[in-house]
Amino acid sequence: MRRHPRRGEAGGPVNGPSRKGAPSRKGAAVGRGIGIGLMYGLWKPRVLGAWRVPAAGPVILAVNHSHNIDGPMLMGTAPRPVHFLIKKEAFIGPLDPFLLSIGQLKVDRETTDRAAVTDALGVLQGGGVLGIFPEGSRGEGDFASLRSGLAYFAVRTGAPIVPVAVLGSTDRRGRLISALPPLRSRVDVVFGDAFDAQERVRSSAKGGGGRREGGSGRRTRRAMDDATLRIQKRLTAHLDNARRLTGRRAGLE
Repeated sequence: MRRHPRRGEAGGPVNGPSRKGAPSRKGAAVGRGIGIGLMYGLWKPRVLGAWRVPAAGPVILAVNHSHNIDGPMLMGTAPRPVHFLIKKEAFIGPLDPFLLSIGQLKVDRETTDRAAVTDALGVLQGGGVLGIFPEGSRGEGDFASLRSGLAYFAVRTGAPIVPVAVLGSTDRRGRLISALPPLRSRVDVVFGDAFDAQERVRSSAKGGGGRREGGSGRRTRRAMDDATLRIQKRLTAHLDNARRLTGRRAGLE
């Protein structure tokens, strides 16, 4: 099993100008550095399959969510800087300017947040990495219920999705801070194979060029529902495989 190195895999260059107020690419790189220091300093991450994250170009990291450290843990263990969509409730006090300065995206989950959608699309169209909790909020972390945002961004931009399972963050409560896992305890971060939200081109039996039967960026209600179902199956399968790989049972992450 390959362990992800702590530093030096920032990924390829991103192209295109940044609009004023857009998530900062440099800020996300700074956030990754902070995440590396904190996550490896406080806990013992075991990272598997980080090489599966494309080294350059747009990609969406779809992460299960059962504990508050899941996002920071991914930021500190992913091989490239990550711009996370984070609920606006987390942007309180000094955390508001800090999270914005490290390239994170504030989103209002109770409405269609056009600013957050624009920023997330900008990250992907600029060749960056977008982090999403597809379940929408913290819960069992089993991908049992997915919101439509992940499918929308993947279909709209054509960015591949890399499933990520964070396991072990809810095993036990810490002695010093009960809301956190015990210090220096092991947390597993398992990256899966990249996949597309829609089926790829299938060649027609007649003629030479073939035609698209999916992967065309269609955003009809049916296409989005089909993409969401496909995504859920892939994420659930990855989570099951990650549990087998790490020896962790369901309900004991």
